[in-house]
Amino acid sequence: MTQQPLTIGIIGDGFMQPAFFEDALKARLPDRDLRFRQMELDWPLRLKSTKHDPTLPVGEFVGRPEEYFGFLCDLDILITHLAPITGQSLDHAPNLRLIAVSRGGPVNIEMAAARERGITVVNTPGRNASAVAEFTVASLLAETRNLIRGHLAVANGTFGREFYHYANTGPELCELTVGIIGYGDIGTRVARLLRPFGCSILIYDPFKELTEEEQAAGFRKADLDDVMRQADVVTLHPRVTPQTKGMISRERIAMMKPGGYIVNTTRGQVLDYAALYDALVSGHLKGAALDTFDPEPPPPDWPLLKLPNVTLSPHIAGASRYSATKAAAMIAEDIALILGGQAPLYPCT
Repeated sequence: MTQQPLTIGIIGDGFMQPAFFEDALKARLPDRDLRFRQMELDWPLRLKSTKHDPTLPVGEFVGRPEEYFGFLCDLDILITHLAPITGQSLDHAPNLRLIAVSRGGPVNIEMAAARERGITVVNTPGRNASAVAEFTVASLLAETRNLIRGHLAVANGTFGREFYHYANTGPELCELTVGIIGYGDIGTRVARLLRPFGCSILIYDPFKELTEEEQAAGFRKADLDDVMRQADVVTLHPRVTPQTKGMISRERIAMMKPGGYIVNTTRGQVLDYAALYDALVSGHLKGAALDTFDPEPPPPDWPLLKLPNVTLSPHIAGASRYSATKAAAMIAEDIALILGGQAPLYPCT
């Protein structure tokens, strides 16, 4: 029996480029008649994402739903990274039966509307876990060992010998107890990467139990307040939920050892940045490495940005070439499974 052609729309951007998805699908489904329609958004260079819009039931998106209505009209499958897809969007896509979102959660999809219409939604959990974990360790090393400050000194014509003064040097990782808050795909990778450095690893995650191998490696679980009290470094990896928003509060920052560090490569909403600023200025904390902020981007006159004991980056921890092509491969696999009558590996409910 001849299979009907499938019209697949891909809304990509400068990171998740449409060609990645098309190539992955052609390789995974070489015998299917796939007809592609592509759109590449001018993100991240020019268009900004809208993270909070109370008029829409979606978040962290680029553009407005109505900008994509015409693109959706005759699609069987939609692949998107940042386009907002609402119930009104789906009213313009009567043939749509599958949406694939190339990110860790379908925050830009109105899931209730998709369910009402019987549309399957899949995503790509853990696509950038390795990238974020590597970046976390790199950020920690950069902050504790004066890497960025040393670079700036040399680049500005000063050799920076003050960083060899004992008072300005930082610890080695083998000296430190690292507290990992959130032990999902990223947190577990951070622990594995840190293990060869000789760190002590302390973990807070009420939903995860340690494996025998992790226990044998010396990893320990503790409640959140105990992690804050015992860790020399606290690195943040929880998802943003009502329970995790603001969890690293002024009170919990005050629990940390004098001279400690905070690393944040998850969302900014989990951390009280005003309290962090005060702890850094007072000297209670020695440093911080921050890839995410609240608000984001932070205002250019934000006092925290002017401190000498912070390492800053513009929310790029997950930006690796491998994470982009991995997401495309994950989506191609799930589409192939669904078309073959099997359950997807990464369904959204």
